[in-house]
Amino acid sequence: MQDLDRLRALGDPDRAARASARHKSGRETLGVPPAQIEALAAEWRAGLDIEPRVALARALWDSDIHEARLAAARLLVQARMRPDDGAWAAMLDWAPQIDGQEIGDGVMSAASRRLVAQPDRLDRIAPWATSRNPWLRRGLLVATAPWAKMNAPKPQDLEIREDVLAWALTLSTDRNGAVRQAAMAWVRDLSKHDPARVALWQQAQEERVAARAEARAAGVVEPDEIDDPDEDDRLADADLGAGIAPEPDPAPDMDAAPEDEDDTPAPDQER
Repeated sequence: MQDLDRLRALGDPDRAARASARHKSGRETLGVPPAQIEALAAEWRAGLDIEPRVALARALWDSDIHEARLAAARLLVQARMRPDDGAWAAMLDWAPQIDGQEIGDGVMSAASRRLVAQPDRLDRIAPWATSRNPWLRRGLLVATAPWAKMNAPKPQDLEIREDVLAWALTLSTDRNGAVRQAAMAWVRDLSKHDPARVALWQQAQEERVAARAEARAAGVVEPDEIDDPDEDDRLADADLGAGIAPEPDPAPDMDAAPEDEDDTPAPDQER
């Protein structure tokens, strides 16, 4: 595959070794810097119509190479994309395979554009709020980030915002540090636009924390606190270091003029 060969040619073995040790996924890692991944993805986006671009993204993802999966996500980051059913279907197919923050946030950054284009798609990913995969729980918050940043939300947007705030309330006490961070980042973004609503949320969150503490003191363990062998927090430790994640890839300002291509930089692989 010629496009994958181009990506391989940009690899750095020393960088690859460091990244592989950090991710601990066992996936082949090339050590390509983020700027070079984005430059290639931008070139491919500019030179391909939507259908062949989605096909290339799927082929890159299926290679199971770390940087190829990042490039696959970047290929589909675009505010206006018509038709976009193929891109959305690809992201839904990829979602169950996500096993780390960097790739997960890349996919969800692309997914956020498709959700804004067609908000009823939220019904497809709402179950992620209770997924056993922590990266899907986090992904739900990253994918809905635009609704925390709207300056003039419409009634439908306010309804969606309330749904996400309810998910964030639960996920703010998630046992996975990456999920907790995403919940608090979502609320922090909203506080810049609706501080009064956030104040009410924070009160509810404090009450939730206190109630959970009382329950634990009484020896009552909630279902989402029970250890799950399929929920591997070592992945969070691998990607997050001390367990506190950086902020997700920023979503576009929904009140700004729409763009054909999004130039948000790819997440840094060497955080």
